Order: sequence, then C-alpha cells, then structure tokens
Amino acid sequence: MFSSRLMLIVTFFVVVVLFLIIFVLLRKSWPILSTKSLGELLSWSWLPSQGKFGFSPFILGTLAVTAVAMIIAIPLSILTAIYIAEYAPRKLRAIVKPFIDLLAGIPSIVFGLFGVLVVVPLVSGYLAPLFGTTSTGYCVLSAGIVLALMVFPIMISICVELFEAVPGGVREASLALGATRWQMVKHVVVRSSFPGIIAAIILGFGRAFGETLAVMMVVGNSPVTPSLFGPAYPLTALIANNYGEMMSVPMYESALMLAAFILLVVSVISIIAARLILRRVERRWAVG
Repeated sequence: MFSSRLMLIVTFFVVVVLFLIIFVLLRKSWPILSTKSLGELLSWSWLPSQGKFGFSPFILGTLAVTAVAMIIAIPLSILTAIYIAEYAPRKLRAIVKPFIDLLAGIPSIVFGLFGVLVVVPLVSGYLAPLFGTTSTGYCVLSAGIVLALMVFPIMISICVELFEAVPGGVREASLALGATRWQMVKHVVVRSSFPGIIAAIILGFGRAFGETLAVMMVVGNSPVTPSLFGPAYPLTALIANNYGEMMSVPMYESALMLAAFILLVVSVISIIAARLILRRVERRWAVG
C-alpha cells in the first residue's frame, strides 16, 4: 500500500513539473504575446532593437536541421542494426555493441568539436562543390550530420534489441518455406519489429529536436531562410546564444521565453503525434 502511494506521488510530481514549466514559460512570454500579433511573431524580421521579433526563421531552422538529421539517421541506423543482429559474427557483435553504447555517452561538446574540425571542412571542401555550389561548411547539412551521429547509438541500440527479440522459431519457419536470408529479415524480422522501430525513431527525433550545443557550433547561427548548404538559426541556439545578454532591450527576455515556449509546444505536439501514429501502427499490426 505504501509503495503504491509513493509511486502515485512520484508520478503526480512529474506531471506537476511539466505543467509548472509550461506555466512559467507562458507567464514569462505573456508580455510579448499580449502586445504583438500572431503575424508579427511569425514574420521573418528579427530586429530586437527595433521591437521586431519574428520567429519564422528560427522555427524553420529547427525543423530543417532535425529533418536532415533524421533523413540521414533512420536508414543508416536500421541497416546497421540489421547487420549487427542478423549478419555480424557473434565475436564482432560483442565488440561493436559496447562501442555503440559508448558513443551514446559522449558529451555533445565533443560532437560539436568533431563537427567543426571534420564535418565543416568536409561539407565546404567536398560535398558543396559536388553539388555545384559553395558553402562555408557552417550550414544545415553540417548540423544534420552531427545530429545524425548523436542519434545513431539510440536508434541502433533499440533496433538491435528489437530484432534480437524476434523468436528464432519464426526465422526458421520462414527459411524452411524457401525464403532467402534477406527475405526473412525483410518480411519477418523487420515487419514484426516495425512498431518498435517507430518508437526508436520517436526517441531519436526527440534527441535531435532538442539538441543545442553541438548544433550551435556548426549551423552558422544566421536568421535566414534555411537551405541545405546555407546557415540556419534553430530555436535552441537562439536561446543559448542570447539569454543573459541585451536584456536591457524591451521585450527581449520575453521573446526568448516565447522561443522556449514554442520549442516546448512543438516538441509536445510532435511527441503526441508520433504516439498516435505508433498506436495506429500497433493496432494495424495486431489486426494483421
């Protein structure tokens, strides 16, 4: 009885903390919300000294970097997990898996430095000319590559566990019916693990969407319309770069709090939408 009450209190505390964060951010954002129209807040003009606080370039910058990261991370993570779980020799698997777990524990500042020293020169010197354009390397693509590296270990570890959890009898039955190894993996292992793969993508998206330091170091931090080889300015970088400075500018702190509130709202909406998609997929798989 005591343990159940304790768990109820802890659960209630977590929910209260979430709503408290929402309340505090909304309260701090209210001065600018009450004086600026939605059109002004969603404009492309960010000139705090002139009282212009347009968040569109920051919202699109966040979405662009996250989208590039997930486009890179999803196929590579799933294919890597398939190889580790289905094709890699047992000794190689025992060596590789700890390194993947180690990669997940590397601080984001290290990924940021790797991006500055390796990814940025790679993009500016090789990838941009390959696509017939020029770039400083501090761009959406560089930030997406760095974020993808940070997402890899989470998605790979989850997918490997999912694939290894598929019963051996199901694999053997598929092979006994004449399926090739790849057909067995594609139609049995991956198919039966599909809802879990969606969950892994959700977790990876959450990690990529909220990352700050590594992205800030390589994305260029310029409030312009984002492009693959051009700079961007995600909401996280906006808050990290400016909070504590220029607070003498009217509405500036409120604008940054609104940026944090927008980031929180988009994150919550994305997670809820992903959960609804996952539930629908699970129901479809259960019926099938």
